[in-house]
Amino acid sequence: MNRIQMVVFDWAGTTVDYGSAAPGQVFEKVFKDAGITLTREEINRPMGMEKKAHIRALLSGEAGSRQWKESHGRDWTEEDVETLYQRFEEQLHEIVAEYSVPIAGTVEAVEELRQKGIRIGSTTGYTSQMMEQVIPRAAELGYRPDCVATPDVTGSGRPGPFMLFECMRQMEVYPPCAVVKAGDTVVDIQEGKNAGAWSVGILTGSNLVGLTEEEAAAMAPDELERRREKAAEAYRKAGADLVIGSIRELPEAVEKINSWMAGEEAHHESLL
Repeated sequence: MNRIQMVVFDWAGTTVDYGSAAPGQVFEKVFKDAGITLTREEINRPMGMEKKAHIRALLSGEAGSRQWKESHGRDWTEEDVETLYQRFEEQLHEIVAEYSVPIAGTVEAVEELRQKGIRIGSTTGYTSQMMEQVIPRAAELGYRPDCVATPDVTGSGRPGPFMLFECMRQMEVYPPCAVVKAGDTVVDIQEGKNAGAWSVGILTGSNLVGLTEEEAAAMAPDELERRREKAAEAYRKAGADLVIGSIRELPEAVEKINSWMAGEEAHHESLL
């Protein structure tokens, strides 16, 4: 039992949709239509949470709460959250499939893990209805996890552990230390740690680095490295056991964790 039996991936920014472009773009438009202009960094900060919780976080931030009051002459309410969420859901539904392209290396890494007998789970901040658009598109392009857990089905999103536990239940995998949670946001790391699983942060394509594929390719190498190191530090601060450069390195990360579990190597935070 001293080996990893399942890897649970996040979706947008981890396995598909480089940089979480779809939700970021829709949040920006929905809030702009409501009189609030937010930076990409402000929009990305709560990424990975259930989407109503994400909206509440944006409205509760200094910029969001101030601009809402200026535009509407009052504090925001739960009714406003519901209205913004409905607009977000409608607009995301229109574009999310086209953004659900696997990030480079995802299909190969998943295949390598499966060859080792490892199950592939997934959790997300999207609802099951949103995922009806995402799952078929990703499958057409070669990425098919064994299970998908959503916050509307479990009744709880990140940073709570219950979507990860749902993957464990469906795949009959236990204990939690036999599971790796891999993701691109702080709440992904927290989800894994709160479940008692191992947590791995991925840099390439991540919401935390906060770049499109084109922006990353065009950026000066030293500036790109600075942004990646800042993201790596945020992962470590959240409790990540490992931070890796790209999803391609996930099989290697699993082997490292296996060696820690077998007592062959001292466990310490590290950058693969």
